[in-house]
Amino acid sequence: MKVLQFPLTRITIAFVLGILIAFYTKPAPAILFGLLTVALLFFAASYFLQKKVLKNTLFFGLTTYLLSFFIGAATLIAHTDSYQKSNYTHERGVFEKPQLLSLVIREKLKGTNTNDRYIAILNQIGTKNYSGKILLNIHRDSVYHTLETGTIVSIKGILYKNKLPNNPNQFDYGEYLSKKQIYAQLYTDSGQIINSAELKKDVWYYASKIRTTIIHNLEKNNFQKKELNVAIALILGQKQDISPDILQDYQYAGAIHILSVSGLHVGFLLLFLTFILSPIPNTKRGAILKLILILLCLASFALIAGLAPSVVRSVTMFSFVAIGYQLRRSVNIYHTLLVSILLILLFQPSFLFDVGFQLSYIALFFIVWLQPLLASIWKPKNKLLNYIWGILTVSFAAQIGTMPLSIYYFHQFPGLFFITNLVVIPLLSFIMILGVLVMGLAAFDYVPFFLSKSLEWSIHYLNKIVNSIASFEQFIIRDIPSNSDLLLTSYLLILATIVWFKKPTFDKLVIVLLTVIAVQLTYMQTQWNIQDQQEWVIFNLKRNTMITERHGTKVILYANDSIRTNSKNNSVLKSYLTANFSVITSKENIHNTAYYNENKILIIDSTGTYPRGIRPNVILLTQSPKINIDRMLLELKPEVVVADASNYKNIQIYWKQSCEKQKIPFHAIGEKGFFKLN
Repeated sequence: MKVLQFPLTRITIAFVLGILIAFYTKPAPAILFGLLTVALLFFAASYFLQKKVLKNTLFFGLTTYLLSFFIGAATLIAHTDSYQKSNYTHERGVFEKPQLLSLVIREKLKGTNTNDRYIAILNQIGTKNYSGKILLNIHRDSVYHTLETGTIVSIKGILYKNKLPNNPNQFDYGEYLSKKQIYAQLYTDSGQIINSAELKKDVWYYASKIRTTIIHNLEKNNFQKKELNVAIALILGQKQDISPDILQDYQYAGAIHILSVSGLHVGFLLLFLTFILSPIPNTKRGAILKLILILLCLASFALIAGLAPSVVRSVTMFSFVAIGYQLRRSVNIYHTLLVSILLILLFQPSFLFDVGFQLSYIALFFIVWLQPLLASIWKPKNKLLNYIWGILTVSFAAQIGTMPLSIYYFHQFPGLFFITNLVVIPLLSFIMILGVLVMGLAAFDYVPFFLSKSLEWSIHYLNKIVNSIASFEQFIIRDIPSNSDLLLTSYLLILATIVWFKKPTFDKLVIVLLTVIAVQLTYMQTQWNIQDQQEWVIFNLKRNTMITERHGTKVILYANDSIRTNSKNNSVLKSYLTANFSVITSKENIHNTAYYNENKILIIDSTGTYPRGIRPNVILLTQSPKINIDRMLLELKPEVVVADASNYKNIQIYWKQSCEKQKIPFHAIGEKGFFKLN
């Protein structure tokens, strides 16, 4: 791979490794910056020796990569809010009792059935200045109004640290928030919010005002709500208001990527801007003027779109492309990708952990690297066939590159992705150009009726096409198990195979076969490890009790009739089975007693009856039984008491107090999450 021979590639790899190591090891800042200083001294010394004494550049190269590594690690530490002394995570009192908090609304997120959600910036706790982002949850009621970006509010409440997942192998939302440097949540009602008359008018405020103006003017022009929400996602990257049904259609059709502004969208925008500015003469001054206008337009677009990782990545990369094109310099696409990665991560190293960022760059790399190889397989002379073949090769290159990562994160694969891209991409190019024009005019309170209706109908038919493709659910491969080891070996196999296809040799074929063996051995090792695992799990399921007993890949499900009947559609259970490469071998009713390894488990349901002579290790309380908890604990003397989420919350408080009196551990599943015996 020639790309690995670029010094910039190795520097970028070292920089990224530094970010990863610092993220997972969390080194002390003083030690890290000390090592950075030492690395800088080594780099300076090696540079002097290489220039004056040594002819061999090996030592200079090694010190360069070492310096890049520590710069990456230091960049992450410097940009991580929790390391800042002013961050609210260092104030324990705010997590223990209600405090008066001063917040600035930064961004509105997609709400839940009961709450509206915002990202807010914390300014003060009481009278002391603090900083950091939190997730603000406001309970919806009849008098509640949406808060505007830049609104300063005062709320008295307690911050709650990000929780662990409620169930095993579930999506870790707390970790997801932490990677976005949101370490706590605040829950409140509209009646507890005091709005300030002032607004914080920063770039976020003005970007939000522009988006609001665009949406308001399109709504005044009778733009249908469903199509408008998709238009806002396609053009501005704001997906908060898209209905779950439409999101599911795009996901099943393999077109979810078009709802996140990415390189495809910004590429169309750059082409449109280049066309609009084409009347400006191609003189030296004209080229500089066009470049400045293009860069300003791209930067403005990124701000209005909310500076999402995919938007920042795409705008940064295409800004370098525009610079090279307008200054008449040949642009090496690999250098462009590498420089954009370095530049973005230098200012926002947390973007490295964003799934969209990872998928976008991998897709782009494989399009640049693999697509020419696929395109060379067949070169149709017909222009239409050549255009179709080009779309197909781009789609397959991107899908091959992102497939292991998509399966690792989402455990499914859309089988009809190539049909979706074949139909959607030509229509998307028209929608993007028309959408940018319509929304640009809408920002200035002018919306031509024929243009807005053309955009609305285009999106309407786009939704119809995606819905039709998504309806073929038999082509969607779901619940594909994967782990980090399989992810790594899968990429080794893909890379080795492509390298061999580019220039077939016997040695490269041997490497391909070795990577095939590596994938097989990894899968066998995973299965072998799972066969030795055993666990008994009580799940966190509202108003229901669900228990599994797993021996290797075989799972016994204990639950009521409705859960056993609909087990295939139970998302909590599917996540657990997929992550553990397991299948349900039998389904049974919940009995009053259970035995697991050397543990005797007593299950008390709504009847409240239990045998007197038993000495259980674990007592499980379900369906809010009416029992004398103090007498029961004295009689049975369990090692631990567990109450699942089918019990009333108020009665669990009483149970917890009784257990504390008798010094018996109490595990409330609704509060602490699932309970597991290994």
